[in-house]
Amino acid sequence: MAGPAQAGAGALRGRTGGADALGRGGRRPRSLALRARIVLRCAEGGSNKEVAAELGVSQGTVNRWRSRFIRLRLDGLSDEPRPGRPPSILPGQIEDVLTATLESTPGKDTH
Repeated sequence: MAGPAQAGAGALRGRTGGADALGRGGRRPRSLALRARIVLRCAEGGSNKEVAAELGVSQGTVNRWRSRFIRLRLDGLSDEPRPGRPPSILPGQIEDVLTATLESTPGKDTH
């Protein structure tokens, strides 16, 4: 009988659904490639403890991504929206704001 660390190994085996391509990296975020490697190693039959040791992550991390992949397939490997207020500066504006801040001289209202 499989223990909790092996839960879902049968569901993963042969059904990685594109995770192999994600695990190879390329121009994808490093975190997504790591998650894909976790899923692929689990599909090969590795326990949470073995996979965690091989990839240098915690057993909880392996359990989280194994469970999310079983439940949501490839969609489960992407980041979920984070709670809180949305950023006030859009990603495309960050460079402009930094340049203006670092290269301009403030007015008379400095200390």
